[in-house]
Amino acid sequence: MSYQALYRVWRPQRFDEIVGQSIITRTFKNALITKQISHAYLFTGPRGTGKTSAAKIFAKAVNCHFLKDGEPCNECETCKAINEGSLNDVIEIDAASNNGVEEIRDIRDKAKYAPTQADYKVYIIDEVHMLSTGAFNALLKTLEEPPTNVIFILATTEPHKIPATIISRTQKFDFKRIKPQDILSRMEYILDQKKVAYDDKALKLIAKAAEGGMRDALSILDQAMSYGDNQITYENALLVTGSVTNELLTTYMQQVVAKDTKSALITIQKILDEGKDASRFIEDLTSYCQDILLYQQDPGIVEEMELGVIDDQFKELSQKITDQEIYQMISELNAISNSLRYTANLDVYLEVLTVKITHLEQPKSTSSAPAAVHSTNQQAPSPETTVEIQQLTQEVDRLKAEVESLKQQAGSTVETPAVSEPAKASAPALDTHIELAKIYPILGQATRKQLNQFKEIWPDLMNALSVTQRAVMHVSSPVAASEGGVIVAFEYPFVYQKAQGDSDLKDALENNLDRIVGKVPQIVFVPENQWPEIRHDYLANHRNQLKGKKAGSNDADPKPDSTDDADERPADDAETQPVVKKAEELFGKDILDIKND
Repeated sequence: MSYQALYRVWRPQRFDEIVGQSIITRTFKNALITKQISHAYLFTGPRGTGKTSAAKIFAKAVNCHFLKDGEPCNECETCKAINEGSLNDVIEIDAASNNGVEEIRDIRDKAKYAPTQADYKVYIIDEVHMLSTGAFNALLKTLEEPPTNVIFILATTEPHKIPATIISRTQKFDFKRIKPQDILSRMEYILDQKKVAYDDKALKLIAKAAEGGMRDALSILDQAMSYGDNQITYENALLVTGSVTNELLTTYMQQVVAKDTKSALITIQKILDEGKDASRFIEDLTSYCQDILLYQQDPGIVEEMELGVIDDQFKELSQKITDQEIYQMISELNAISNSLRYTANLDVYLEVLTVKITHLEQPKSTSSAPAAVHSTNQQAPSPETTVEIQQLTQEVDRLKAEVESLKQQAGSTVETPAVSEPAKASAPALDTHIELAKIYPILGQATRKQLNQFKEIWPDLMNALSVTQRAVMHVSSPVAASEGGVIVAFEYPFVYQKAQGDSDLKDALENNLDRIVGKVPQIVFVPENQWPEIRHDYLANHRNQLKGKKAGSNDADPKPDSTDDADERPADDAETQPVVKKAEELFGKDILDIKND
């Protein structure tokens, strides 16, 4: 027989062999033991986490007559036929290539017939999010009232593309990314069974490169075995994955922190000369910065994630660099990563990146008065002097803020068209990925009271998140809220992009909000630097709508509202008054500065 890939040979055949999904497998075994079997299941999660394998094992278990503790025997005729793919009552369908209405109608018609060999007819539909709208509609009625002895198992990597009507008719199981430690243990077991020599550091590198997918890990391991003639060495693993050694990353970061541009450029050239992939280097460097940021918050979680490769140099480096510098570095790395996709001059971009991050501006908060005192007095200040310095610093900051506020007010009152045009031209363009269709309905019902409620429970919500999720949400805050939704602004655009693509983070926020406030509002993310523009555009559109409503209501009831403050506002402000009321509801009276056009 021809050679088979490792992920095919070592595909799990029992629930206990599925790596990293113990909660899901325990639920299935208990359901099989107690005969509490549903008619439809939805498996969601990243690629290579065991969705299809779990579906096949469940199909075996539900039809096996020799179950033991909820596990299939894998020895009876039914189990063997399912393993070989020859049982007609277990049907696997790839929705990517069978996504039309006719294919689903064919399934619906054949599902009416009783199983021929097994107790249950099981349909496994992989990548179900690829079905067309018509195909989903054809499947809907069958999922709602399925025939007897028919089970549907739907698997997908993109659950947000599945209609809510389908999800509500299934039991949903979320397969999580597999921990590197679990991937490492599984690879060690397989190599021990195959009697293949391996380097521990090589397996740790592969486990990290797999990014939570068992199948990806075994595919990389297969490549490393072929390259190394059935030996897994650290050098071979580096070549196969295209990764940069941890020592080289540490050296580069030390040079960056020391502002040694020349040495950092030499290191970059060395990396390129070794044939390393530039995009992979950017990913490794971003991950390294993330590890430093997390290590500053909780050293234990990083040591667990990195499988013990944290050394003394890494610990020393994490003490020298500030979180603000890391934020700036990750922002530059993200910008370079996007540029590398459209260029062949990779070395130029990496050299420009090196020069930029070795000349980052120091955070302003670390300088100022304390530094000045240190320069004039070499002795350590007394506690009384320290308190006085802090009070003076706070007073200076307060006066600076008042001066800036007065300057802005003075500038706005004498503003001329010649000054206003450049201001409009310099306004930042909105990000096309911002979900305005979700933001505007929330703003339409938003109130200051709802926003204050979310701000009150925000610390409790942050404490309920994991350390990794808390590190992402650390630079965010709610800026507008209604009964059914909340808008959260992020201080840094790259953190906004990371949060926007993190479905696990949104699920955690919704679940904890449900626990804290008893409801699940819609959560929408925005970058903080674009929030004023979004708010301004909404109020402008809202003003036009209110003008139309005002004109229509004057015919029916020309009397002014008795609650209006006519004596406090000019008469020509009647049309803008609804906009003022809406702004007061959204942002509160204390921060409004009302002026006539």
